[in-house]
Amino acid sequence: MAVKMRLRRVGAKKAPSYRVVIADSRSPRDGRFIEQIGYYNPMTNPAEIKIDAEKAQKWLANGAQPTETVRSLLKKTEIIK
Repeated sequence: MAVKMRLRRVGAKKAPSYRVVIADSRSPRDGRFIEQIGYYNPMTNPAEIKIDAEKAQKWLANGAQPTETVRSLLKKTEIIK
């Protein structure tokens, strides 16, 4: 099973907010997921990013592949270098 760290869109129309989740790569974007590890709100100024570092490190060590957007968020929060 290929596991990905990716964003799950929540929030109203034209007011997106995202949750950072661990999901099987075959499941749909807003569908089934394994665990929620944080959130990202781009609508605030500056953008609000909250990710549980311990859970993120655990999933990265277990082989979860972050998407490009999640990788940049992890770099901004200094979870990965």
